Amino acid sequence: MSNVILDKLQELQIPFENCRGQAYDNGANMKGKSQGVQARLLKQNPRALFVPCGAHSVNLVIADAAKASKDAVGYFGYVQKLFTFFSGATQRWNILLKHVHLTLKSWSDVRWESRLQSITAVRHQVKEIRNALIEARQAVNDLVAKVEAQALAEEVASFRFLICTVVWFDILTHINQVNKMLQSSSMQPDVAVRLIESAKHSLMKYRQSGFVDAQSTAKELCKALNIEPELKEKRLRSTKRHFACEAADEPISDALEKLEVTFFSSVVDSALASLQERFEIFPQVKDRFGVLLDFSQVQGMSKETLQKHCTEVEKTLTAVEKGGSDIDGQERAQEIINLPQLPPLTTALEMLSFLHDNHLQELYPNLWIALRIAVTLPVTVASAERSFLE
Repeated sequence: MSNVILDKLQELQIPFENCRGQAYDNGANMKGKSQGVQARLLKQNPRALFVPCGAHSVNLVIADAAKASKDAVGYFGYVQKLFTFFSGATQRWNILLKHVHLTLKSWSDVRWESRLQSITAVRHQVKEIRNALIEARQAVNDLVAKVEAQALAEEVASFRFLICTVVWFDILTHINQVNKMLQSSSMQPDVAVRLIESAKHSLMKYRQSGFVDAQSTAKELCKALNIEPELKEKRLRSTKRHFACEAADEPISDALEKLEVTFFSSVVDSALASLQERFEIFPQVKDRFGVLLDFSQVQGMSKETLQKHCTEVEKTLTAVEKGGSDIDGQERAQEIINLPQLPPLTTALEMLSFLHDNHLQELYPNLWIALRIAVTLPVTVASAERSFLE
């Protein structure tokens, strides 16, 4: 793959040594630290910094969470069965349209946005969907379809299904807000880091009280469906012990407590761990460029510390084999000191626009070059990733 990229650049007469950033999805073949495409290209050009695609990384976070629990896997299975049942015949689909204003959606493993769309339809129309299933059971002649409609109607009206619906809707809604902002064409690494930290904080806060809130919401749905909010206990399975010294696992007898442990906590913890792992490079890139991506750090910073930060950026933009750097760190530090008074929360893009609009490129050449590199570092790549929202 790396050879294909290099050959294409050569065909287009674009010197690879001029590359200052590379971004791909978060697959192991692309992000691998030793044999991944980004690692192979970094060996040839250390200044081609790697940033994983933010949108694709969010997709993988949700995919990881959806596989963290048997209840999570089973839940999405039922959601898909609902779509498959109604879309399997024109008669059933017409019955569904009589009851709902948001049609059921199929979901995809590679487009997590489809999961939110499918769950939104269920979350706000669970009563209507159940009524459509009951009508379909009575209208269809196929005995297999009758049995399937009855089974789905019972599942949709179960307390377990309603809790899972509320939990997944809340989690996906939280992350969707961050994902939409990450896909902005003007997104910068420092802003992306703050967004990811905000997502982590929201999930940690949700983990503390989210399950209790989900129960309350699910009980309201039960009331609308005229059913009792009771969680049926599943048969407890014993685990075979391989050694006599092993103590038997103490079973969780309370069904709600078990659902909280095996489903809610597993899903939220998996999402938090995946956010940490899949976005670990973003803070590293932000730290490499230091004050370039956060000019508020300059206030109160000593000249020595500022020079140290600027020297680190110079090292980042230095190719030892080529014998040169894109900027001079010491000169850039002095340029920052000589800058006019600016608002404390000035972003890198705003600073670059300020230099451009006031024709100050020649007065601040090192800052100008460094800012151009910093603001063009990719956060989300390819329009295909943005199509998740369409």
